[in-house]
Amino acid sequence: MQRSDFHFDLPPQLIAQRPLPERAASRLLVLDGASGRHQDRMFADLPALLDPRDLLVFNDTRVLPARLYARKETGGQAEILVERLVDARRVTAHVRASKSPRPGSRLVLPGGEVLTMAGREDELFVLVSESEEIAALLTRHGHTPLPPYIDRPDDTSDRERYQTIYGRRDGAVAAPTAGLHFDAAMLARLRAIGVEQAQVTLHVGAGTFQPVREDDLAKHHMHAEWLEVSEQVCAQVAAARARGGRVVAVGTTTVRSLETAAASGELRAFRGDSRLFIRPGYRFRVIDAMLTNFHLPESTLLMLVCAFAGYAPVMAAYRHAVAERYRFFSYGDAMFLTHANNPDL
Repeated sequence: MQRSDFHFDLPPQLIAQRPLPERAASRLLVLDGASGRHQDRMFADLPALLDPRDLLVFNDTRVLPARLYARKETGGQAEILVERLVDARRVTAHVRASKSPRPGSRLVLPGGEVLTMAGREDELFVLVSESEEIAALLTRHGHTPLPPYIDRPDDTSDRERYQTIYGRRDGAVAAPTAGLHFDAAMLARLRAIGVEQAQVTLHVGAGTFQPVREDDLAKHHMHAEWLEVSEQVCAQVAAARARGGRVVAVGTTTVRSLETAAASGELRAFRGDSRLFIRPGYRFRVIDAMLTNFHLPESTLLMLVCAFAGYAPVMAAYRHAVAERYRFFSYGDAMFLTHANNPDL
């Protein structure tokens, strides 16, 4: 398949610019991949779509205040988007400026603190703090790294709403957005009906928003993201299988985490980077159902969803979502999908 096969027309006004007042108030488009049938529901209906034997797997990453504004010593302005904390004083980052900073140049933060350009790593800059740990600088000067399609500056409310309520491990520069719909009451409802919960970690990188530039998908170079799947999660998946339950992934990042850990054919504990590119033709080893938001046209995330629930059913569901004016992308509505019998079609 080609990149252009995953295009769809989206009116700009359907791109959610702010979250709803209540996390769990979103709409939910339910797609049965086996039959191709979809139905309009509400996120509040999620417990009715699950079975007490199911295992719900979340990504527990937390979003860093990863966007910094600085000035070059020559006077120009620079915008820094931290991609990864390498160690206490070193990061890799995207840097946007009128002229690309050279190695050895210094970027001055609003408080006078300095980040030195120490070189390049792949397409990223390596920045080193001269005075203190990067985490402290992010806390003091960092902004919530809202996606590029949210056309407004971040504000104080984004610090809380562009974050899941269960996130516990700092490291992401983009939210695992399917998890944004869960509030404490929903998690309590799911526990009350007996749905077990597990947590993996994948620190979402800014590369998640990078477009696929090659029309031939086999030539696309996937960005690397760090993840961890524990022995405990592997045991929970095995127990769910033994009791006849499904493994339900909350978000594409959870899907990629579990499928990376099962790359050998069997789910095993894993800690490290993944460049797994899931597209139609991929054979899923772990996931039976998934919850996800709506994704950008021609994106790797849309390709993943099509691989899981079938290309034709997913694209038809997206056309329906546009017609019914669902809210799209990070602060938008959600989908619940089950696996297609023949996802290549």
